[in-house]
Amino acid sequence: MKLQGQIVAAFGRHYLAELPDGEILECVPRGKKSEVACGDIVEINRIATDQGVIERISPRTSLLYRSDAFRQKIIAANVSQLIIVVATEPSFDDELIARCLIAAHDQNLSTLIVLNKCDLPHSGAIARAQLAAYRAIDYRVLELSAKQDTSPLLPYLQDHTSVLVGQSGMGKSTLINAIIPDAHAATREISTALDSGKHTTTHARLYHLNTESHIIDCPGVQAFGLHHLSLGRIEECFIEFAPYLGQCRFANCSHTHEPNCALLNARDKGKIDARRMQLFQQITAR
Repeated sequence: MKLQGQIVAAFGRHYLAELPDGEILECVPRGKKSEVACGDIVEINRIATDQGVIERISPRTSLLYRSDAFRQKIIAANVSQLIIVVATEPSFDDELIARCLIAAHDQNLSTLIVLNKCDLPHSGAIARAQLAAYRAIDYRVLELSAKQDTSPLLPYLQDHTSVLVGQSGMGKSTLINAIIPDAHAATREISTALDSGKHTTTHARLYHLNTESHIIDCPGVQAFGLHHLSLGRIEECFIEFAPYLGQCRFANCSHTHEPNCALLNARDKGKIDARRMQLFQQITAR
């Protein structure tokens, strides 16, 4: 019997698919290669009361993934917003923020940077300084404390399927548990369904806020490879570069050292943030 469902949890080659009536099936893809992502709409062949085989993936509205020279790691599908969670402490990697934003722009996703742990005393100055360059080019930055009050985040989640990403230690799990009170219970149910607890911190999980708003929580990331994107596409995803693209002296300008480079000239005039320019050069130095 062919059914349609949405992947609400993904771990290795094992998935949980939610049917329109809320029933959950444990599924595996047909064949050895698995390119199913949390958030995918799939066609399922039921093979037992609570089990199915994924036969087909429906066309996606978006696909967020990272890559290096050797492999790709799918993060989530059919999302409309990327939320990057950072914290006042421990310190965060601003290159990771830049990479996540590039991936989001490549898939035409809305973006939001959440600065968590703002209740901690004397710890926000460095973080705010790091994020100032993003505020200056109109990226949305929201400050909150997941332990005290997450209500400021709720309007940003409405009518979106949002995927949360961030380094370990940024308080992403605390944020999820505050927004989704039964998140811990849902994780335990997944472990029970798979008869294993080892996946509890290494899977992607979709939660429903309401019928129009959903959150996908992903494992903490320490790196976000963009090997699948060309230099030209990365240029386009640095939104402040737009007025200067195509104006360099050389068509194949790498924007690192060439004379009459429009981007370097804009940086020297203070029109492009120097740290953002440095991040671009780091990211494209393959």
